[in-house]
Amino acid sequence: MTPAALADLIRDKATGHAGRFIVAIAGPPASGKTTLARDLQRHLGAGARVVAMDGFHYDDAVLTAQGHLARKGAPHTFDVAGLRHCLERIRAGDTVAIPVFDRQLELSRAAADVVLPTDRIILVEGNYLLLDAEPWSGLAAMFDVRILLRASEAVLTARLLARWQHYGRADGPDRVRTNDLPNARTVLTQSTGADLVLDH
Repeated sequence: MTPAALADLIRDKATGHAGRFIVAIAGPPASGKTTLARDLQRHLGAGARVVAMDGFHYDDAVLTAQGHLARKGAPHTFDVAGLRHCLERIRAGDTVAIPVFDRQLELSRAAADVVLPTDRIILVEGNYLLLDAEPWSGLAAMFDVRILLRASEAVLTARLLARWQHYGRADGPDRVRTNDLPNARTVLTQSTGADLVLDH
């Protein structure tokens, strides 16, 4: 399904919906979530806003203190409660400042974007939005449509290696093997409740 066709589907489902319409776009790292979310935002036009789960990464200093820095990006390295609170405020129709993850700096910038009252369709993208494990499973009720992206491990590996090379990370191959691919397998084997599954 093309982004334009998917945008039409979302627009149709959102028609007549009271309040904000929240779409989950889940999938393993490098499955194309961010690209799809931005494409959908462009096709949906004014009133669509992207909220990225990655903004809720714990800072490296916190992960170092907890002994989890090597697993940054795994389910336990995110502020899930903070994400849920943000989504509850978005659902309520508030103006909501949201954090944005800066991949170049490897940190989240607080209040780097804002969901405005005029934003009616919210595209939430992130790895674990459909994860069938606490505390992530508590997010399910927040979404009106749930989309899961999938890709083969070979495709994901190639994309992840290219990503880390782009950011100049010499440890890219090790990160892919010891962290990114285990995270991808978690998403692909433990995500449930998708209304639409796309091989991407």
